[in-house]
Amino acid sequence: MQCSFQKGHLSRHTMTHTVGKPFQCNLCDAAFSCKSHLKRHVVSHTGDKPFQCDQCDTSFSYENNLKRHMITHTGEKPFQCDLCNATFSQKQTLKRHTLTHTGEKPFQCDLCDAAFSQKSTLRSHVVTHTGEKPFQCELCSAAFSYKSNLRSHVMTHTRKKPFQCDLCDATFLRKHDLKRHTLTHTGEKPFQCDLCDATFLQKYDLKRHTLTHTGEKPFQCDLCDAAFACKGNLKSHVVIHTGEKPFQCDICDAAFSLKIRLKNHMRTHTGEKPFQCDPCGAIFSQKSHLKKHVMTHTGEKPFQCNLCDAAFSYKSHLQRHMMTHTGERPFQCDLCDARFLEKHSLNRHTLIHTGEKPFQCDLCDAAFSQKSTLKKHVMTHT
Repeated sequence: MQCSFQKGHLSRHTMTHTVGKPFQCNLCDAAFSCKSHLKRHVVSHTGDKPFQCDQCDTSFSYENNLKRHMITHTGEKPFQCDLCNATFSQKQTLKRHTLTHTGEKPFQCDLCDAAFSQKSTLRSHVVTHTGEKPFQCELCSAAFSYKSNLRSHVMTHTRKKPFQCDLCDATFLRKHDLKRHTLTHTGEKPFQCDLCDATFLQKYDLKRHTLTHTGEKPFQCDLCDAAFACKGNLKSHVVIHTGEKPFQCDICDAAFSLKIRLKNHMRTHTGEKPFQCDPCGAIFSQKSHLKKHVMTHTGEKPFQCNLCDAAFSYKSHLQRHMMTHTGERPFQCDLCDARFLEKHSLNRHTLIHTGEKPFQCDLCDAAFSQKSTLKKHVMTHT
């Protein structure tokens, strides 16, 4: 095959055959076949960003990066996919998209059989073999495998959240978090399960859901036989063995094994209730509480007893019901031999021993150990 080039480009192209790299960087061992490539490389050492956007404060090391960025202001998407209606602001993004139609994965890992449609994804994957973390935070000792992770981390020092939602006051550290949040306003759930009608807001949630069809539990605990469908569930489980509680509340002495539990706990101090029921407007501090509440509207009872026809809205209610079959009464009184199915029944029973009568009648001096007895008493006044 014969290559044809303009005169200026031919000499540069010839070096790709001769493997000549005469242009050496004075600051590191990198070498280049073209002088322009060396110039472009040098700014990675100097941090120089001479190309400034006149629409915002962003600046760039290279002019072509500025040109690409300007399209984010104009909204222009000149590159259209021939196989679907998708349009893109950059030609390389269109090329990358096309691979989703062809299924082609040209980038092969040298260390395993994994193959990828994008070179950047291959680079990210290779780090899982080497464990390399070349991106070091200048403000603490944290180090990261990927530059994007370092950028996100640095914002935890600055508290800067540059991505603002146009529909509410929410701000985010990362652009993809903003995109995901926007779907909560539109109600769009773009990820559809191939095996049922379920749809999801995030691709990760779809992957996790798919395992409910396959029954696969690929994440195994090294300390016991437990296995999990999700990596996050394995992490939550491991702290049972270690007892570690690294997440400390700033307001009280409470400590938690998981960050999400600390987050939920903080709402007991702030009184924040961000989860709202659409049918009735009730608000909740935790998403799990909202899910439970929604079943009071739908009447859904997904937890079925395998020994009788009983069904329940909540798993905890099914677990309690199962004890009626087994005869188990796990809650024992410390003061006598009485045993109970439920903890609140034990608490009520204990009042018999202490003589405590916490339920006071508002209409007379009578007091009772149980609320139900107070209710019956109040009817004697009416």
